[in-house]
Amino acid sequence: MARQHIEHHATTSADPSTVYALLRDGAGWPSWSPIDSFALERPGADEPEGIGAVREFRNGRITGHDEIVELVADRRFSYAHTSSLPVRDYRGDVDLEPVADGTAIRWVVAFEPRLPGTGRLLPRALDGFIEKLADGLARRADAIAGDAPRPSTMGPDAPVRRTAA
Repeated sequence: MARQHIEHHATTSADPSTVYALLRDGAGWPSWSPIDSFALERPGADEPEGIGAVREFRNGRITGHDEIVELVADRRFSYAHTSSLPVRDYRGDVDLEPVADGTAIRWVVAFEPRLPGTGRLLPRALDGFIEKLADGLARRADAIAGDAPRPSTMGPDAPVRRTAA
């Protein structure tokens, strides 16, 4: 089955370190995302929410486990989803780029469907969730920076891709 990609962009007036701090604080995710609750299932090797940490997120009746796999201070937060979704090799990368008026956020997930016939359904189901994550992150960062929320896409022509590679 073809590898699936979902990509969403958002912008915030906050600096990259503010956005990165929001990503690193799993307990804060329920305040800005569609996630209902958080628990640290396993601490990381060098710090509680460092590389190797497993975070448990609940959204309704769905419980997911995400392992932190890459951290680049103020630039990248990466995780691998390790349960509940019928996928293989799920990886999420949140890249932060400083821009003149704040930070550009690029949230990308890639995965392979585990079950035949789900290649078109899974991206549709996950697309809205990833969009809410990116938009919620930008809005929360704006609030911390003291700015009113603004449209989080980078304009009407901003790339939002749902493609199979």
